[in-house]
Amino acid sequence: MKKIILGILLLMTLLLAACTSESGKGKQPGDAPESNDAGEADSSSEEETEEGTYVNVFPFTGEPTNDQVDHRALAVMVNNHSKARPQTGLSQADIVYELLAEGEITRFLAVFHSTIPDEIGPIRSARPYYFNLAKAHEAIYTYHGAADFINEQIRNDGHDYLNGATYDNDGRLFKRDNTRKAPHNSYLLTEGVTPVADRKGYESSRNIEPFTFINENAVLNSGGKEVSDLKIVYSERFDTTVSYAYEPKAGEYVRYSDGKQTVERDNNAPIKLANVLIIETNHQVIDSAGRRDIDLTSGGEGYLLQAGKLREITWKNESGRIIPYEGDEKAGMLPGRTWVNVIPSSPGLEQSVSYRLTGE
Repeated sequence: MKKIILGILLLMTLLLAACTSESGKGKQPGDAPESNDAGEADSSSEEETEEGTYVNVFPFTGEPTNDQVDHRALAVMVNNHSKARPQTGLSQADIVYELLAEGEITRFLAVFHSTIPDEIGPIRSARPYYFNLAKAHEAIYTYHGAADFINEQIRNDGHDYLNGATYDNDGRLFKRDNTRKAPHNSYLLTEGVTPVADRKGYESSRNIEPFTFINENAVLNSGGKEVSDLKIVYSERFDTTVSYAYEPKAGEYVRYSDGKQTVERDNNAPIKLANVLIIETNHQVIDSAGRRDIDLTSGGEGYLLQAGKLREITWKNESGRIIPYEGDEKAGMLPGRTWVNVIPSSPGLEQSVSYRLTGE
């Protein structure tokens, strides 16, 4: 009897071992879940690579993304006085507009959307032609201080704005850097933007109309001159200049102010640009303080630097934005970051801008 029972147990053991061996053929213990996960990840990765699964494009850079792109942009007044350099955050701006303020010093309106750095600055005061550009980009206009009549105009015109004079050195939205002297030491802390904007009732999202973008082949097959570098003279008296040099390997432009390369304060990262747009328009000094009225509506002549080539263009104001044209067609921007230099029509492009042809 014991032999029969032992025989039955042995037979059952052999059958169980056979079943286990068959079900686990070709696998190692514990591999099944990891193998399935890895297989799914590889399949997804191949699908993204082959089919290009990007669902959105950033409206100001033309670069693809799977992130949402309907968040508000920040348009920030950034100081360009020599004592404010090097600045913080400019390398991450989608577009920077450079125009004259008082005297012969330029000031920047830096538009951030695809990337918003933790800190931006130094921040300076408001001017009408800057905040009108901000509104054209559906942006929250951020500045530090202004004359009373300009603050009133910002409020009455319905701009969404953040004024550093209200939050001066609060440590949440603005801070003062003690290593620099005022008015060159106020910095925006972008982590504080959303809470303040929410309290002020500003919309957190907008449907932003994208710029027109083209590919590099379209630029290379177009007309224009091959140019290695370009210089803009804003003032011969004070030697106020802006320069751009093309780096062929990177396919980008680097920028210089008064002969010194424009870099990030914290890490010396250079400004790198896919597009440089230079336009001329009428400038008029309107008061004893030297404030200007700059015509950004009438259109005019300009240059567009892309992929090592300079093209002569015209520009138009469309819904508040400066748009370059070749004939009746939009010239289009290459995907990447853009710098726009606005210069006075007197003396104009021919006298204020010089460039060197590639190979000279």
